[in-house]
Amino acid sequence: MVRAIRGATQIDSNDREAILLGVAELVTEVMERNRLTTDDVISVFFTSTPDLTAEFPALAARKLGFNDVPLICASEIDVPGALPRVVRLMAHVELDRPREDIQHVYLRGAVALRVDIAQ
Repeated sequence: MVRAIRGATQIDSNDREAILLGVAELVTEVMERNRLTTDDVISVFFTSTPDLTAEFPALAARKLGFNDVPLICASEIDVPGALPRVVRLMAHVELDRPREDIQHVYLRGAVALRVDIAQ
């Protein structure tokens, strides 16, 4: 079955290393909590708020070994009052588990985005 896993994290600053570290932490948590390998991942869609421009979030996944997984980045719409410096992801994966077993991952300040499902 194909399942979608959501996640987000708030990045400390619009700095290349901060983006890479924050996204690497998010991707690693998604993979570990859902007991995934890169072979399970079909694709990952990353978005970032317009105030994060120093690096592509997908580069962090590439550095973690997502070499043959299709990755794409886009910018979130600039909603007034939205939480700043946020990277979101939606990973499409092949899993033989029910939807309720999926662990969505919200880290740092991004926990406020989905307190209903954040661990």
